[in-house]
Amino acid sequence: MNDAFIVKTNPFFFFAGVDEAGRGPLAGPVVAAAVILDPKRHIEGLADSKILSESKRVSLALTIKTDALCWSVGIASVEEIDELNILQATLLAMQRAINSLAIQPDEALIDGNCIPKLLMPAKAIVKGDSKVKVISAASIVAKVERDKIMVDYHKQYPDYSFHLHKGYGTKQHLNEIGKFGFLTIHRKTFNPFRTLILQQNASF
Repeated sequence: MNDAFIVKTNPFFFFAGVDEAGRGPLAGPVVAAAVILDPKRHIEGLADSKILSESKRVSLALTIKTDALCWSVGIASVEEIDELNILQATLLAMQRAINSLAIQPDEALIDGNCIPKLLMPAKAIVKGDSKVKVISAASIVAKVERDKIMVDYHKQYPDYSFHLHKGYGTKQHLNEIGKFGFLTIHRKTFNPFRTLILQQNASF
């Protein structure tokens, strides 16, 4: 992981790493996290959350929350995803996460190639979650927080294995949708729901 291109000319210059979890699933919100690491507290093992085991993510998320200068989470609901589209909802969640930080950063480092509307400078970094430690930290927190939400949905809707597939379009999830139908937490603008709804409307 290479943070060499981030030059800190001022020890009180704060970078916030920002990433999201949940752009691709068929159900549930999109969750973004913003993290400002403490340069005096090194956290070993930071990496893109997608390559870490669930137990490692949970352990690292706890360490990040304990040792970081501050962290925050922003959420965009299923309704906002359907109304705005997934990209704009993701940027909204990122904006909320950054604005909720106890310390407002001097610059935000955003995973990906798009930047939300912010009051401070920001830089988009493609694959930043695997290149920049502070973005890796945000990716871990976002993933763990979203997984918690999906586990709670499984408790609410036990016929759906949200604790396992986390709302993604797995074979198991698609089979559950075919058997039990779709829920209010399913994204209506995502297929197969969008096509089904269009077909139902066309029949009237």
